[in-house]
Amino acid sequence: MNSRIWKSLQLTVAIEVVAAVALSLAGHTASGQSLSVLPVNVFMQPGQKAATLTVTNSSSKSTSIQVRVFDWGQKDNEDQLTPSNIVVASPPLVTIEAGASQVVRLILRQSAAGREATYRIVLDQIPGPGEPGVVQMVLRLSIPIFAMPATKAVPKVQFHLERDGDKLFLVGVNIGLSHEALRNIVVTAANGHKMSAASNVSPYVLAGVSRRWELDAQGYAPQPGETLKLSADGTTGAINEQIGVSSAP
Repeated sequence: MNSRIWKSLQLTVAIEVVAAVALSLAGHTASGQSLSVLPVNVFMQPGQKAATLTVTNSSSKSTSIQVRVFDWGQKDNEDQLTPSNIVVASPPLVTIEAGASQVVRLILRQSAAGREATYRIVLDQIPGPGEPGVVQMVLRLSIPIFAMPATKAVPKVQFHLERDGDKLFLVGVNIGLSHEALRNIVVTAANGHKMSAASNVSPYVLAGVSRRWELDAQGYAPQPGETLKLSADGTTGAINEQIGVSSAP
């Protein structure tokens, strides 16, 4: 994996760390714990039944976390998470001392069949005792888990542009058997006009799923039948394709 894609992966994980904090009380101080997780993605190869995560508390105070695993799908351009009984995390609840690390073990109870199976492990920080005048920041970390089937599974995404009113979207339909992740998306018109997708959204399009990314068109409105160029960083390398335009259904 090249350094550009690795930096994008790290940025994606940083985006998926959600700080839940009430800062509406004027005159209060915000205080938070510092947690990090490695690896940033969990890949389970065919036949692999277990994997581990290492959670590190780099703050000056101990902190407790709850660990849950969800089946991960996508629908209507949104992630869908439902509690999983296929992947088990141990321990599900743990306190990590200041400057210490905790290994979380993941057990896959059922092998992927036919195509890649996808899950997410969610680590929620549990707030400690409050201090007067201090509002605590509570972290949530969400890590993807990809379990590969015994047969070869690769992504195969078909792209086109879609006009929807005054908005323009890049649409990707993944007819392959594993996920694709698109980063650094740029669409270029024949006249050289460049349009990019926001970098602070999830890059993933799972197997069998259609996703779309809104482009910063800056008033440019390509017509149906027009051909533009897509460039992006994908799971297996650079993507450079000619794509057409359609109207939204």
